[in-house]
Amino acid sequence: MPGSKAPVSFLVFFLLWARVQRWQVPELHVRIANWLEECRDPTRVLLVFRGAAKSTIYAVYKAWQLYCDRSARSLIWAADDKLATKLTRDTLNVLRRHPLCKGMLPPKPGAQSFWINGATDARNPSLDAVGVNSNATGSRADAIDFDDVEVPKNIKTPEARANLRAKIEESTHIAVPGGQKTYIGTPHTHDSIYTEQIEGGAAVLKIPLFEHVRRHEKTDQATRYRFDFEPGTDGLYVILGIGGGARILAVGADYQVERGEVVFAAPPRAVLDICAGCAWPERFTRADIEQRRRATRTLNAWDSQYQLEAKPAQDIRLDPEKIIAYDLEPRIREANNAAELLLGSVRIVGAAAYWDCSLGKLKSDASVFSIVFTDARGQLYWHVAEGLLGELADFNERGQLVGGQCAAIRGLVVRYRIGRVEVETNGPGGFVPPILRRALAGTGCGVAEVFNKADKRARILDAFEPVLSVRALWAHRRVLEGPLWDQMKDFSPGVRDQPDDYLDSGAGAISATPVRLGHVVGTSTGEPRKDWRPASGVHEVTLELE
Repeated sequence: MPGSKAPVSFLVFFLLWARVQRWQVPELHVRIANWLEECRDPTRVLLVFRGAAKSTIYAVYKAWQLYCDRSARSLIWAADDKLATKLTRDTLNVLRRHPLCKGMLPPKPGAQSFWINGATDARNPSLDAVGVNSNATGSRADAIDFDDVEVPKNIKTPEARANLRAKIEESTHIAVPGGQKTYIGTPHTHDSIYTEQIEGGAAVLKIPLFEHVRRHEKTDQATRYRFDFEPGTDGLYVILGIGGGARILAVGADYQVERGEVVFAAPPRAVLDICAGCAWPERFTRADIEQRRRATRTLNAWDSQYQLEAKPAQDIRLDPEKIIAYDLEPRIREANNAAELLLGSVRIVGAAAYWDCSLGKLKSDASVFSIVFTDARGQLYWHVAEGLLGELADFNERGQLVGGQCAAIRGLVVRYRIGRVEVETNGPGGFVPPILRRALAGTGCGVAEVFNKADKRARILDAFEPVLSVRALWAHRRVLEGPLWDQMKDFSPGVRDQPDDYLDSGAGAISATPVRLGHVVGTSTGEPRKDWRPASGVHEVTLELE
């Protein structure tokens, strides 16, 4: 490891490279560069928010280490071989083009592992990159660098996290006496290896996107919300909601600031984050932060990737009280050779229907069919959450549908003129689509097959948390008075087997909206009806639902 006799400091080395790359170096990167050189602890953790170029800086750091000591040996450990090789490729690029590194590389260095000119160990490369599941037994290194070794796919379950820990324990036997381990990344779970290392005494540099954050989740009644920090030179960042409806509010237009409080004219009715102290305001502009917030589907994902805080799974709950109840039935209005679907005074412009099917037996999972409407503003109306029992379909000797779950779905499809039903084909649903297509013959309604690879609990959170955070989900009273309320209240992402069939069905319909279909859904006799979905245009909607 380079000591006090390094030819140049890492900051100087980095600034020279930044000049070659024509980078504008923010204070954030200066802070990281100084810490990497000065922190000599045997184990250290670098936690920096997503998109802050921490791996790019670290590649320059690895080149500097080799510049200072050509006998240095490093092992890069990442989630997989491909990810690990990204860091070695970046380091090779620096060694080729940095003005202080001329002549350090042989003519054809390897991309995954290589020796620089002057290396003294013929067995262990100057830089070697491996995935966490690769065999590194027998390797020796002066520095072991865990670059994004923790990613969503390898920490989904406690078993997966235990497996990850078992894999990286091998580093204990690879590092030579006096070697240094560095963990670089962002936490993806409350039970993070980064948290474990910090609690075990590792040195840490932690830089979240915002230095200060005050979150208010109950925003249905009040119009004033406190914060206990100075806004800073770049002012407050007042962020409303998460997911597609999230936005950064403008002072003066959306709110005022009075004596340490953000003041609204009316309750914001969505999750509210009051933030200050952006770590890189030149790059992470308000427009960019808003785009990232909209692309992040859950608060926990935002907190882990940008604020470097991941909640325990059992602390995450879906609050059914954030759903707005209504007790209206839609009506079709036809005029001027066109049809429109109205829910009270709200014009509905799209619908999604989703069937999380089962065999409908008493002791099996519930077979649930959901319909979710959407208006032009993106408000969602969960109108149907029907638990179906009995056989999938009953046909008489003439092939006519006379009963079963598919008959119930056909009735709902015709009643609400639904043009497409998505069927989850996991498990028993694999053979259902052909039966449902036969049952829906003559209605003009299509059947789409959906095979879900993602974990069901993650799908539920991804669907519900964004719309709940901005109070964009309405539900008919009969939906809320059914099993949904208890399933939502008791839902725990950390529990694998739990009653969640109504949640799963609703999540499927929410994820599929908005759906705008142009074809006509007919009656069982084939008599054509006008489609209520608008093909195009701008629609002004006034909400009057209670």
